[in-house]
Order: sequence, then C-alpha cells, then structure tokens
Amino acid sequence: MKIGIHHRPDGFSSRWLQYCNENEIPYKLVNCYSSNIVEELEECSALMWHFHQANPKDVLFAKQLMYSLETAGKKVFPDFHTCWHFDDKVGQKYLLEAVGAPMAPSYVFYDRKEALDWVDHAEFPKVFKLRRGSGSDHVRLVKNRRDARRLVRQAFGAGFSQYDAGSNLKERWRRFRKGKTNIKDVIKGVARLGYTTEFAKVIGNEKGYIYFQDFIADNDHDIRVNVVDGKAFAVKRRVRENDFRASGSGYPEFEKHHFPDEVIEIALDLTRKLNLQAVAYDFLNHNGRFVISELSYGFCDMTDDCTGYWDEDMNWHPGKFHEQDWMVDMMLRGSTGMERLNSQMRVFNEN
Repeated sequence: MKIGIHHRPDGFSSRWLQYCNENEIPYKLVNCYSSNIVEELEECSALMWHFHQANPKDVLFAKQLMYSLETAGKKVFPDFHTCWHFDDKVGQKYLLEAVGAPMAPSYVFYDRKEALDWVDHAEFPKVFKLRRGSGSDHVRLVKNRRDARRLVRQAFGAGFSQYDAGSNLKERWRRFRKGKTNIKDVIKGVARLGYTTEFAKVIGNEKGYIYFQDFIADNDHDIRVNVVDGKAFAVKRRVRENDFRASGSGYPEFEKHHFPDEVIEIALDLTRKLNLQAVAYDFLNHNGRFVISELSYGFCDMTDDCTGYWDEDMNWHPGKFHEQDWMVDMMLRGSTGMERLNSQMRVFNEN
C-alpha cells in the first residue's frame, strides 16, 4: 500500500516522512490544495494530512476532503470520528454529554433573551469561550453578571473577532519576560494592533451564540493526556501567574508521578468509546473528580520531553518514542473509519 502525505513542516508530517523513509514504507507527497487532489491520490490507499485550525485554507475544506475520501474507501488521518469536533468546543460539549463523559458543566445559547435570562440566575464566576481557538485564545474569566451581559450583547451583536490583538500582544510580552520568545515576536504583536490576520478575515466574526463553562476553582495546573493508537502519554501544565489558564503557559512537567492512574484510564476508555485515532484531553480536578474541559486531535508535539507512555492495559513503558510513528502504523493496518462505524452499527442492530 502507498500512503499519500501532505507535508506541513511545522506539523506531524516531518516525522511521518522520516519514519516512512527509515522503514521503506511507500508514500507519495501530495498537495491537498490542488484541484486535482482526488486524482493525485488514485495510486494511494491512504491520506495523512495534519491540517491546522488557524490556516484559513485548511478551515475552508480540509474536513470535507477527508470525509469524502473516507466515504470512498480510503484510509485517512485524521478520520471522521477523530476530527469532526476539532476546534469546535460547542461540538465537543454535545459529544461528551452524549456519551456521559466526565466534563466541566457547559452552557450554550443561540438566543439573546434566553442567554440573558440564564445570566440573571447563574452563579459566577464562569469561563467564557469561543468555539474556535487554541493555547487559551478566546478564553476569559467572567467574574460577574455585568460582564456576562456585556458578552451576551456582543455575541448577538457585532460578534468577536478571531484575532484579539490586545490579548495576543499581552501574551507575547508575558512570554518575552519569561525568556520564551524574542523581542521580534513582541514587535510583531505591536504591528498586529493595526491590522488583523488573514484567518480572521476569511472566517469572520464569531456571533449568534454564546458559550460558558463552570469555573473549576483551586486548580494550579491541568493535565493533558494524549492518546494515539491505544497508547497514552501526558503532561502537567501549570497555570500562568495570576491567571487560571494552563494551555500555552509554558510550564510543563512530564514525570510519571504527576499523573494519577484514574486520569489515564478515563482517557483510554473514552478514546475507545469515541473511536478516535488520536486525541488530547485537557483534565481539571473538580472536588477530587477529574473532568474534561476540551479535546483535540491537533495537539503539539511533546514527546521529546515525555518520560514514557502507557499501553491500553495500563502498562508503563519508560523511554523515548514518536507518536507520529504510531499514526503511520495505523494507516498500514486495520479498517477505515467508515468500516469501523458500519461494524459498530451491525453489532448495535443485532443486539
């Protein structure tokens, strides 16, 4: 079998290509932006494309292309189950609720009056989020009803830009002070105060809905658990100073003792239930119970620092690994996502 690979230098594909070359796995470099991409893939049995949530071209058509190829019988990464909810926190809310997963209580409204009525009776603080965004983008703490009402009016009025220049500059400055970026990055953020990103122009303002989560207090960190092909690895992320957000904070810890068995077991079990090829879950501790705040297939590579991984039977394997290798291995064996879904439906109907 031959794998089609779309190369994105800052994504998973650099390691995919290295692994294929090291193991003499047949592959073909393809251009998913080509109008003839389906024809380019005729000689391939699979397509692997680590598309990005903030690339305006990817957002326009990546999921539609992957779903079409999967429907036609090709193996794809990511497949339908893995990516339909990617960068869609509202979709993740419905998915987690539907399967009874432990999650931070969440609320979404599509009507201004209903949202304002809810605000009048809700307890604060709450966490406001947009559907899109990573690294704590578009996430803020709402301390009182006045601030919540203001957000509701904006959500059902002008809406929210996909690029918040002020918050972005503040984050760049924080990272510069911590030695995690350079002054050129800060200057770029200053320049961005005068114009928005191409992504924000293409996508337009987020409006017509508003989404809140309960604020889970007394957490000085979260735990991100990644699962790929039935194997789990994790990172503990401390929150920013004088803040509640951990994603993108730049304070990771990887030693095994940071991760209770319970959180790893939840991640492995839920991944099987949701039929996901790869996923990252963000966990918080809520009164001694772990709950999920978000999930994503498009996680950052962190395996250079991981100290090992768990297999599906909770056995610990110390040492270095590359999760991207496991992704390629999935393409070389097993059934397509649609075949797995059909098999599940047959079992359901028989019962």
